[in-house]
Amino acid sequence: MSQYRKRWFQLLVLAVLLAACTAIWYLRPYEPDQAAAIAMQGGEGITVMNTGDWIAFEGGESHDPGIIFYPGALVKPESYAPLARSLAGSGYRVFIAKMPLNLAVSDMERANQVLKAYPKQTFVIGGHSLGGAMAARYAHAHTDRIRGVYLLGAYPDKQGSLKEAGIPVLSLLGSRDGIVNQEKFELGKTYLPENTKYMSIEGGNHAQFGSYGKQDGDQPAAITPQEQWQQTAAALKDWIRSEVMGAAGK
Repeated sequence: MSQYRKRWFQLLVLAVLLAACTAIWYLRPYEPDQAAAIAMQGGEGITVMNTGDWIAFEGGESHDPGIIFYPGALVKPESYAPLARSLAGSGYRVFIAKMPLNLAVSDMERANQVLKAYPKQTFVIGGHSLGGAMAARYAHAHTDRIRGVYLLGAYPDKQGSLKEAGIPVLSLLGSRDGIVNQEKFELGKTYLPENTKYMSIEGGNHAQFGSYGKQDGDQPAAITPQEQWQQTAAALKDWIRSEVMGAAGK
């Protein structure tokens, strides 16, 4: 190998290594904090099953609908354990997806696995941030089994339009959310049904839908993470009872 080719090869290897290091840094996920680690533990009537593709929470006798959750971009799924555990305590099976590279866009169809495992059960699907947008896309294509969609600090795009889906939608947004683009959030409303239920969590921010600490660009919350999880769980349960199950009984 000539000196020129050797030098060119060394520069190429260096460029590849730098690109790989940049990608690894950029794709470094937000880690679950101590509260999430505690919520991941079973006990007190809650069973936690951590598989290769899902984290499932179940408490006692479960009933319809099951709840499928897509995490936010670059947020590890365990970070949503406090919210999932609260919902499981009310009798719902909750499934948090483990996405490749911690990006829901990498496997929008991940919910298929749960639907196949529980063929007789109906589900609502939703998620946080990018996870909510991908959940809306999934629901758009699977209204035969999906009975409702919930969006936490999230909004749909045209591919996830639910305007004509004929299923209930819940949209929750923290009043101090510093991540959601308000213009895009308003545009996202054009892809949602007119009877969508919009709720604001006063003092809540973007990151506290999960349990992974501060998120770059977010505003400080004026309420505790526990308060935001409690309000989120309460809103979800009320929506399921009144809108999802109410609609199913009509």
